[in-house]
Amino acid sequence: MHETNWTSTAAAFIHRHSLRVYIEDTDSGGIVYYANYLRYAERGRTEMLRSVGISHAEMIAADHLVLAVRRCEVDYLLPAKLDDALVVESQVTKIGGASLTLAQRICRDGVELVTLVVIIVCINAAGRATRLPDRMRQALQGIALWDAGSETATA
Repeated sequence: MHETNWTSTAAAFIHRHSLRVYIEDTDSGGIVYYANYLRYAERGRTEMLRSVGISHAEMIAADHLVLAVRRCEVDYLLPAKLDDALVVESQVTKIGGASLTLAQRICRDGVELVTLVVIIVCINAAGRATRLPDRMRQALQGIALWDAGSETATA
């Protein structure tokens, strides 16, 4: 189940990525293991970037750059269970010189199960923070409702 779409509100664009909970994601009681929500969020972010033309593989091959998680705040509100259909919502809330901040939610039937705030940093082959490539910044401007003067999305 790999369904991806975008919606927008007056404030921002929200990317939605659908997935299903498999047995491999759960403990013996059929409850999703807490660390797997980080994997789900990563998939949501990756598909959001892919949908605007940003490929991790191309960044590595062409620019020798990678995106890495610098900080992640997670609130676990309710458990997901075996065979649940989940939706990962991702929203760019800030674009910095070398970083992105995203708000993410993992939901089941519109009910929040997990919320995340994730800061992603662009790093070079030496492992140092480096400015986001211009093509990435341009692609993200539209989905973040970018305010070029403040380097902050209007969300």
